[in-house]
Amino acid sequence: MRGDGALVAVVAVGGAIGSLARYGLSQAIPVHTGQVPWATAIENVTGCFLIGILMVLITEVWTAHRLLRPFLGVGVLGGFTTFSTYAVEVRGLYADGHAALAAGYLVGTVVASLAAVLAGLFVTRAVAAARVGKGMGHG
Repeated sequence: MRGDGALVAVVAVGGAIGSLARYGLSQAIPVHTGQVPWATAIENVTGCFLIGILMVLITEVWTAHRLLRPFLGVGVLGGFTTFSTYAVEVRGLYADGHAALAAGYLVGTVVASLAAVLAGLFVTRAVAAARVGKGMGHG
């Protein structure tokens, strides 16, 4: 199929960028046994917020190049977020005898991540609407 090479390339490059950003954040915020893995929580919630922003921009605001969503959404943000690490951390907390913390982290991350996507959608739509209003002489 035509274009598959470009698609794979942009996802790979984006994934490398996102993974490096995640690695840098995980090095900046160390995990301590028996505590919430804050780096992973921040990565996932922030990534979800950015996905909300991205989806509004490329579907409602811009006429985006066909490779922009795979590069940023699948590549960069897919590499930055890490729900597989989150699952391993939940299991580790539970296995280490921190069942309440594991449950809180399990539920809290999902709720916060979904809320972050919605916040990204709403904030971006509001900013885009305000910019359109100013451009039409309503500002």
